[in-house]
Amino acid sequence: TIAQRQHNWLSALLKSQAFWVFVAIVVACLFLSFATDSFATTKNLYNITRNVTFTAIIALGATMVIITGGIDLSVGSVLCLCSMILAVTMHAGYNIEIGILAALATALVIGAFNGVLIAYLGFPSFVVTLGMLSIARSLAMVASNNTVVYQFGPDQSKLLFLGGGAWLFGIANPVFYTVVLALIVGFVLRWTSFGRYLYAIGGNEQAATLTGVPVRRIKVAVYMLSALSAGLAGIVETGWLGAVTTNIGNGMELQVIAAAVIGGASLVGGVGTAFGALAGSALIEVIRNSLSLLGI
Repeated sequence: TIAQRQHNWLSALLKSQAFWVFVAIVVACLFLSFATDSFATTKNLYNITRNVTFTAIIALGATMVIITGGIDLSVGSVLCLCSMILAVTMHAGYNIEIGILAALATALVIGAFNGVLIAYLGFPSFVVTLGMLSIARSLAMVASNNTVVYQFGPDQSKLLFLGGGAWLFGIANPVFYTVVLALIVGFVLRWTSFGRYLYAIGGNEQAATLTGVPVRRIKVAVYMLSALSAGLAGIVETGWLGAVTTNIGNGMELQVIAAAVIGGASLVGGVGTAFGALAGSALIEVIRNSLSLLGI
């Protein structure tokens, strides 16, 4: 029995796309360590791990949407809007807690709006989120009067440390946030009824409805979580950049979807993992970084 379990575990691992993506990352890192003098430096590894987090945080939320068979094209613009709401609120003199709450509340409202249109009114997720892509960025322009915001009031130093600091072992703060979020999402997908409902909806929505799964409510919750992840990434990225423009997050939705799919999520639905979202994000960043170092 033990041998059978070990064999099944090994077979499942070798069939996992996320595992082979992880292997590709390791091989690429080993190659680049010998091919360039700057890849394996402390500064470059710090930059890679930090840059991965912005995509990975959103990819964790987007993966849950993709598991249900949907798609969210608005995450880049939601990131922009939430970053701008945070910046404008703090610029007005409010503390960082109020700014973060305002940004996250904005994300949840947008996610709920998307979810209601998709789940209750039957609009295609592609159409709804594509429309929100333009709407959210336009609202960010209105909120900032289309200007750059770089002064964040009395709590500016706290915000900059939140996204750009390294409080433990010289590891960028966003890395810790990403790991914690990945563990939470992984636990939800693997060990909770909510996670099982996501796979059920993505596998066969009609069958899930007939078995009593609250499909509509789950869909609304998933799009709210996707928008929330974009809002969290926006807060962290604002702290790193130290300024917010209306171009922040531009085109990020395609990078996030690519990361989720590379990590093993299926656009048809029913497949996806938190580890896969991290692995896909990491591979994209390693490739991007290596192209720069190799002069390509």
